[in-house]
Amino acid sequence: MTARLAIAGGTPVRTKPVPPHKTTGTEEREAVLRVLDSGYLSLFEGNWTPDAPFSFRGGPEVQALEAEWSARYGVAHAVAVNSATSGLYAAMGATGVGPGDEVIVSPYTMSASAACAMVYNAIPVFADVRPDTYALDVDSVRARLSPRTKAIVVVHLLGHPADMDPLMALARERKLMVIEDCAQAHGATYKGRTVGTIGHFGVFSLNVNKTIQCGEGGVVTTADADLALRVQLIRNHAEVVVGQLNRANIVNMLGYNYRMTEIEAAIARVQLTRLDALNAHRLALAAYLTDRLRGCDALEPPHVAPGCTHAYYLYAMTYREDRTGVPRATFLQALKAEGVEFAGGYVQPLYLQPVYQTRQLYGEVGCPFSCPFYDGEVSYAPGLCPTAERLHARDLVTTEMVRAPLTREDMDDIVKAIEKVTANLDELRALAPGAPGKP
Repeated sequence: MTARLAIAGGTPVRTKPVPPHKTTGTEEREAVLRVLDSGYLSLFEGNWTPDAPFSFRGGPEVQALEAEWSARYGVAHAVAVNSATSGLYAAMGATGVGPGDEVIVSPYTMSASAACAMVYNAIPVFADVRPDTYALDVDSVRARLSPRTKAIVVVHLLGHPADMDPLMALARERKLMVIEDCAQAHGATYKGRTVGTIGHFGVFSLNVNKTIQCGEGGVVTTADADLALRVQLIRNHAEVVVGQLNRANIVNMLGYNYRMTEIEAAIARVQLTRLDALNAHRLALAAYLTDRLRGCDALEPPHVAPGCTHAYYLYAMTYREDRTGVPRATFLQALKAEGVEFAGGYVQPLYLQPVYQTRQLYGEVGCPFSCPFYDGEVSYAPGLCPTAERLHARDLVTTEMVRAPLTREDMDDIVKAIEKVTANLDELRALAPGAPGKP
């Protein structure tokens, strides 16, 4: 006889709370004190002063983080910024895109991955994603290309690398710039190459929710010295500096204050040394959980493409309502009652947001969508990217419970909760909306 579901009044599988995701400790505290004792919390100067105590390139902690990041990722240049959003904006500006241009983006990602195009009055064009990795589908990308396309933003969503070889081949064929959004994929690899080193730019997040973090912050990587300088200029008041550098090409060289502080950089330097260990912990828990869930009819564990390593920012599974006969929302409510938190979907496909549906952003005329320089036709209609919409509405479930300090015992709780719920599907069907006696 199976135990009664907690959602129906039974005893939950798990009652203890999920421990917080704390990755900082004594070394980070010492790094902060080192900066405080120096008396300088930032050493950026909004002028071309590369060798002065206050520098266009930032202080010693910022520059040390950039050098250490370059060494860890095996890339020539790393530029620290105050967020991955800033990094995406700076990288997009460095590509030279502008009014009338189009940028291929994913609809299934954080909003900045597409907004970075609109910052420069370019038009986001959404291509669909793959159902297994949730990254851009190269066939959909090819179908959305036009003579106005100038760049592609590739998102390594939830920690799994996008299929970069065909995307890069397409970019080379069409002479397009490629920005890798690696915010959720620290240390993930694709065919022996670390994500963020394959496209023209890689953008990493150091937000508090990420595998490694300094509260807020980001890093932009590139192999190209001129592209790196363009990112540095946009980070730090470019319009002032380009004259001092006698720059001939000043396209998009309106600068911002995207500068990272010395405290953030000092913390990030320590966190970078923890990356391999933190990733190993996630990989071990994910592998154990995947092994325990083999044969589960209701949920299909994460797909890992050949030649790829997953960073497991989130542990994502495919929910099979066709096998359970239970709506995803009801299934997840039952798991939550058992003490295990899963989320349905990731984000609403971006083109369904008001900014795209109303095509209203800059001024009352509605630029960039109605910009007189744009002569294309772009669709943001529901149904545009059916895979992304299906993932969000029906198929995708995720949990963040594959991270430190959780253990195999916590994974066992997840398995027990799933097994309990799937063993009581008849009871759960009776609780679902639309069942007899239910509204």
